[in-house]
Amino acid sequence: MTFSRRQFLQAASFTALGAALATVPLAALAETYGMDKLMEAGPLGDKILGADDAPVTIVEYASMTCGHCATFHKTTYPVLKKDYVDTGKVRFIFREFPLDPVATAAFMLARCAPEEKYFDIIDALFEDQRSWAYSNDPYNSLLNFAKQVGFTQEAFEACLTNQDVLDGVNAVRDRAASEFKVNSTPTFFVNGEKKSGALTVEQMAELIDKHL
Repeated sequence: MTFSRRQFLQAASFTALGAALATVPLAALAETYGMDKLMEAGPLGDKILGADDAPVTIVEYASMTCGHCATFHKTTYPVLKKDYVDTGKVRFIFREFPLDPVATAAFMLARCAPEEKYFDIIDALFEDQRSWAYSNDPYNSLLNFAKQVGFTQEAFEACLTNQDVLDGVNAVRDRAASEFKVNSTPTFFVNGEKKSGALTVEQMAELIDKHL
C-alpha cells in the first residue's frame, strides 16, 4: 500500500473526527488482563523505557492524531518518566493504535527512524501535533516535520511505502482491539488493569503506587 498525496488529503477530512471520537469518555469499568498476553510484542517489536525488573509495567495504546494522547504526553508523561520510569519503578511500553491514515503514517515515520530516536520523534510529534495532524495538507505537513528530524524526501516516501512497517503497525492495533477491547485512546494497562483517557499525574500515581 502506498500513502499518496490524494489519500492524505482524503484522510484529513476524518482525522479531526477520529480525534474527537477518541475524547469521548467511557464508563469506568474495572477490567484486568493477564500480563503474559499483554507482554506479547507485535511483529515490529515493542518500544520500551525503564528497567526489565520494574515492579510495575504500563502499556499505553495511543494514536498520534489523538488530542487526549498529546495532552497526556505533554503533561503527565514527563512526570511519570522522571518519578517512576527513571527511578526503576515502572517499565513503560508504548504501542500503536492509529485512528486514521495520518496517525498510521506518523507511527510509520517513528518506526523508520533510528531506534534510539524513536521516543524523541514520538515526543516531537505530540508536541507539534497541531501543525501536522490537523493540516489541510497532511502529506506535506508531515513531510516538513520529517525533514526537520532528519529525513530526506526520498527516505520519507520509502518509509510510507514500506509494507512490512504498515502491516506491523496495523497488527498491533488489530490485536489490541480484538484481544484487549481497546476502542479509544489513550488506553493504559497498569499491571494489567485497564484505564482509558488522559490520566492526570495524580490518577496515574494512584494506579502505580498500590503496586509498590
